[in-house]
Amino acid sequence: MNRIRCQVASVKPLTETVFQVLLKPETAVSYVAGQYLSVVMGEDDKRPFSIASKPSDELIELQIGAFAADSWAMQVIDRVKQNDSIEVELPGGVAHLQEHSERPIILLAGGTGFSYIKSILAELAERHYTKPVLVYWGLRDAGACYQLEQTQALVDQLPQGQFNVVVENADSDWQGRVGRVHEPLLSDVVSLEPYDIYMAGRFDMVGYLRDEFIKHGALTEHMYADAFAFI
Repeated sequence: MNRIRCQVASVKPLTETVFQVLLKPETAVSYVAGQYLSVVMGEDDKRPFSIASKPSDELIELQIGAFAADSWAMQVIDRVKQNDSIEVELPGGVAHLQEHSERPIILLAGGTGFSYIKSILAELAERHYTKPVLVYWGLRDAGACYQLEQTQALVDQLPQGQFNVVVENADSDWQGRVGRVHEPLLSDVVSLEPYDIYMAGRFDMVGYLRDEFIKHGALTEHMYADAFAFI
């Protein structure tokens, strides 16, 4: 990976526990949608985060879930807030967009794994991808949602795009889909065999879904998640 310095353009909360960080690279960068960068906290301390922006964007967007003071992620947020610039290393990850594939696509994420699929979704919209693109974002409750209008606008640029927000613990006011993130998908699609499937979230979730999706026809060589290297 290449090490570069980035100016901190902005840091702002998207929810009570998720922060958007925008970085402006001081030198040209190259990555593929779906890859990640590592924030350099020290020579032996490099912390990876999915890139939420698409490669042609001027700024690099990160969406960092930080759930407790002095947590692994909150230490990064504090570093970014306290400095005008930071060092990062990129690109990392092999579960990036398969740029030459013409298969229909499923993008599935839990929580802040959304940043991974947002990058791919934005790239597909820019390319005017014409095959089906089904997006499923799973959250524990409706209060964890963010950037819904922005995401829907990207999906609307796709001729066969569909955006599904799936809330596990929904109250009576929730108008979207309810359950675990994969449940609506399996009711929507007869067989997963034709699809390229991109996944991000907790490692245990991704491992479980890989096994479930294989039962429903998914091909191992057409499922992509950086978590696969660790499970």
